[in-house]
Amino acid sequence: PLRLVESGGGSVLAGGSLRLSCTASGYTWFSIYSMGWFRRAPGGEREGVAAISTEGDALYADSVKGRFIISREDASNRLFLQMNDLKPEDTATYYCARQENSRTPATLDDKFYQWWGQGTQVTASS
Repeated sequence: PLRLVESGGGSVLAGGSLRLSCTASGYTWFSIYSMGWFRRAPGGEREGVAAISTEGDALYADSVKGRFIISREDASNRLFLQMNDLKPEDTATYYCARQENSRTPATLDDKFYQWWGQGTQVTASS
């Protein structure tokens, strides 16, 4: 089965940067699926942060536009999220996910995602 493992989380001061990675293993066919990053703050709902299509087209939540950059490296089955100018409101557990159907446009709607990682904690303090 497919397995997604996130890494790169941590604690930073507001204004700092982190780079999250997600490595896919198992039955991946990584290159033909759109991928996404989601987050859940304590007591909050899961929200879409960024998504990327197989062609590299990116979508971002308004709250992170201009600060976060999603990218993918199909040769190594990895997904990345570069997070700059982190704010306390970015504090959450971050998850990577793979969409259920191949060769479909990227979306921030989590109902289109089937496979999820275990999450990595990001904390930005003021």
